[in-house]
Amino acid sequence: QVRLVESGGGSVQAGGSLTLSCSVFGYTYITLSMGWFRQAPGKEREGVAAIGSDGSTSVADSVKGRFTISQDKSKNTLYLQMNSLKPEDTAMYYCAADWVGLTAIQALTALSRARYWGQGTQVTVSS
Repeated sequence: QVRLVESGGGSVQAGGSLTLSCSVFGYTYITLSMGWFRQAPGKEREGVAAIGSDGSTSVADSVKGRFTISQDKSKNTLYLQMNSLKPEDTAMYYCAADWVGLTAIQALTALSRARYWGQGTQVTVSS
């Protein structure tokens, strides 16, 4: 059974940075498609960044140039580096994974129906 555990959330001022981590337990995720999603109160969940099973990466237009997704296969960990944070980035951030073979662009939307999800980590950005 795959288990995802996020960490690294917190409260920062606008312009600050945070790095989220998603540790994968129970499976070597090298063949998984993985991504980061977020959901703010009263809003729909949206894909933020993804890594496809082919190793490709993609980020949403709303965070392009500010967020970077990466992975450390030796640690079975997915990361989301978030720079120049804005108040509108405030949300619960979730890690998602599935065994389906996807490119990163596909994963950014398809993983909204992923089989595995973490418990989420809160990111709050104050102005």
